[in-house]
Amino acid sequence: MQLADLKKASLISVFSFLFSVLTFSQQTRFSVATDLTVQRSFKKGQQYWALGQTVHAHFHLTPKEGIYAWFAYYSNGKYTNNITATAKLAATVPQQIAYVNSGNMRLKQFSAGWKKYLKGNAEAEKSWNLYAYAGFGLLLGRVENTHSVSIDTAVYYLPVLSGRANFKRLTIDPGLGFEKYLGGDLYIYTEARVWVPTDGYPSKYIYVNEDAPWTGMLNLGLRVLF
Repeated sequence: MQLADLKKASLISVFSFLFSVLTFSQQTRFSVATDLTVQRSFKKGQQYWALGQTVHAHFHLTPKEGIYAWFAYYSNGKYTNNITATAKLAATVPQQIAYVNSGNMRLKQFSAGWKKYLKGNAEAEKSWNLYAYAGFGLLLGRVENTHSVSIDTAVYYLPVLSGRANFKRLTIDPGLGFEKYLGGDLYIYTEARVWVPTDGYPSKYIYVNEDAPWTGMLNLGLRVLF
């Protein structure tokens, strides 16, 4: 293919894409939503409660189905662990040191996926709606540990380190929601969500790494239809 033909084909592709985007935006309704959240970390060894907020964008491809994207952030979740440090050498005295780890974990998450109304639809103005969704997320976490005693890591093996660290997880994000029309373009909703971690990049600052953090959320919020 000659350079002129390549440029022509590229221009046609660009204009076709722009036309598709414009057509899509003109035919598709969308909503924005925000909610307050109570979060529970279920994993034994780092169970805690936290409060947070989620900001959503919903693109209703049809009244029944569409695409969602959200950003969620939460307060610190606090937990403690009773842990034992073990000596690296047999000649070390004492061989074990018991201590308490006080941990703080804070989570943020980006998620995108598919939303489907099982009863009613995104534009319904009567009765109530029931919907489900499933997507994939990127979890951004921060953990900070404080030990009850100072332990030399050159002499002892520590199950979890003292200090602060960041970590990431990929998640699967299923959820179920109940929605009620308030009037105008407003809907009130409550949702139950779960973040299921899909990878296990271990961190020496997280006491329980396997399938963690595994969290569930209960949310109450408002959606505005445009």
